[in-house]
Amino acid sequence: MDGRHDVAIVTGASRGIGAATAVLAARAGRAVVVNYSQDADGAAAVVQEIEGLGGRALAVQADVSDPNAVRALFDAAATLGPVRAVVNNAGITGDLIGPLVDVPAETVRRVLDVNVAGAIYMCQEAQRRMSTATGGDGGSIVNISSTAVKAGSPGTWVHYAASKGALDVLTIGFATEAAAHGIRVNAVSPGSTNTGLHAAAGMPDRVERLNHLIPMGRGGEPEEVAAAVLWLLGPEASYVTGAILPVAGGR
Repeated sequence: MDGRHDVAIVTGASRGIGAATAVLAARAGRAVVVNYSQDADGAAAVVQEIEGLGGRALAVQADVSDPNAVRALFDAAATLGPVRAVVNNAGITGDLIGPLVDVPAETVRRVLDVNVAGAIYMCQEAQRRMSTATGGDGGSIVNISSTAVKAGSPGTWVHYAASKGALDVLTIGFATEAAAHGIRVNAVSPGSTNTGLHAAAGMPDRVERLNHLIPMGRGGEPEEVAAAVLWLLGPEASYVTGAILPVAGGR
């Protein structure tokens, strides 16, 4: 199965790594559901780019922290064809920078709801739709984690790093369960990457300021992360599941 004519759902795909992944998936021949929560214009621009390449895409608004919205997202995707690829990219920091003690309870809850519960709901629904045990075609799931798990992001985003640590555990555990259903589950763990995430949190120069800590001396680009995601989704990684692949310039 080479992925052509399949459907890929990419959550949080209106910008950054999600947008780059959606475009690269379309280049690989997949129809793409460009999921977004609030940025309708950004999602529309990604769809327009994919259609300009001759691909098929559909922008679908859904808050992945709502299991009903997740089901509706998969229903919308099914109008394009069989869903055989899911990229759990949606993630937030709470747009807050500082020590953990100062993070409001509502921010902690929202970050965990989106980053952890949202990915769990997506994995659950993916198995229901793709499981070979119930007549599905199988497929592949890639979770977007973070190398923040290793250092814990002290002084900035400990709550965010903790949510990504949970995503790593989800990847390992669900990969074991889903293997019998013809579904591979892996994760990509980006390091400092030039996306809008840092600017949205008030640190537009954060990636540049961390360059001295990276052996390769620079931050990554969304397209470099997307390439790793597409490899894990594709047939070249057919014997890979439960893996967490760092894309972090050696850090």
